[in-house]
Amino acid sequence: MFLTIAIFIIILGLLILVHEIGHFVVAKRAGVRIEEFGIGYPPRLFGVKKGETIYSLNLFPIGGFVKIYGENGADSEGKKNKDNKAFYNQPIRKRAMILVAGVTMNFLLACLLLGIGHWIGLPSIINDDESANLKDAKVQIVQINPDSPANQAGINIGDTIKEFRISNFESRIDTVNQAQEFVSSHKGEEVVLVIQRGNEVLEKTLVPRSVFPDDQGPLGVALARTAIVSYPWYNALIKGIVSTVNLTWAIAIAFGNLFWQLATTGHLAIEVAGPVGIFDFTAQAVQLGFIYLLQLTALLSINLAIINILPFPALDGGRLLFLAIEKIKGSPVSQKIEGFTHTAGFVILILLMIAVTWRDIIRLF
Repeated sequence: MFLTIAIFIIILGLLILVHEIGHFVVAKRAGVRIEEFGIGYPPRLFGVKKGETIYSLNLFPIGGFVKIYGENGADSEGKKNKDNKAFYNQPIRKRAMILVAGVTMNFLLACLLLGIGHWIGLPSIINDDESANLKDAKVQIVQINPDSPANQAGINIGDTIKEFRISNFESRIDTVNQAQEFVSSHKGEEVVLVIQRGNEVLEKTLVPRSVFPDDQGPLGVALARTAIVSYPWYNALIKGIVSTVNLTWAIAIAFGNLFWQLATTGHLAIEVAGPVGIFDFTAQAVQLGFIYLLQLTALLSINLAIINILPFPALDGGRLLFLAIEKIKGSPVSQKIEGFTHTAGFVILILLMIAVTWRDIIRLF
């Protein structure tokens, strides 16, 4: 448990710190004054002032922050002045670049991590009939439906199916088709599913359903045959970029469907994970190994980037929206209105986080 907590903190810290480094670097290059660049969150343990910027190390070791002079539209006394190093005095183009920089860094981090993954070797989906030059080929569970036999038996996404047992008969599983044929032949019978989870080999007893929803199978899982596939470093970097683009598109579509369902039905059919859910995913990835942690970190980095670019108050996308309004109307939005909007947006985000976290706790415990 301690190892999982430490890795969870490191992953979140890396994602947030990389995001803030993006804002910091672009703001510096734009000539904007950085009042403080902090690693971790206050209270401050110590800080060193170099030029106009305090570089600090803070108590809570999750990510970091950048305090940009004038980012809230006024100086420390609540007044605007003509200081050309203030954020609010920069052209709209420069301010937009500073705001987008954090999201850009999260996308670049995902490209780098997935590029390293493709170089080391990432689990990739392969066909049942592929057999030559494969490393660690196996049948894995890639999706589990709620209230299904697999879910009730405590099976996790990422588990590897080794074999099925029934009475004195054992069936070793090497392909998806073999697993599907066995389950289809033993609906309604109690079977033992032997799975591998990390270094553990576990036995799960369950009964494949004879009657099940049209979009599910008897066990309520989706299966894929996977193997470790690696590439030379120069191809791996390109593969990392392509994988990031594909994942970004898939996640963006998923977010679009989520918002559409919420607007049209008033509820979410898609499971949404908060900090507790992400911690659970991290625990599963720790069991599966380093490469899965690498993939999870890249996936979370893309998610963080997409969420931050949404045109919602308090997020980078919300601030970009106000810049767009300023560009259209030819003058900035009232500082009081913008400040109130971002504060309200922040409160809504906190409430959503609490709600999602509560759902995670109920689902997991």
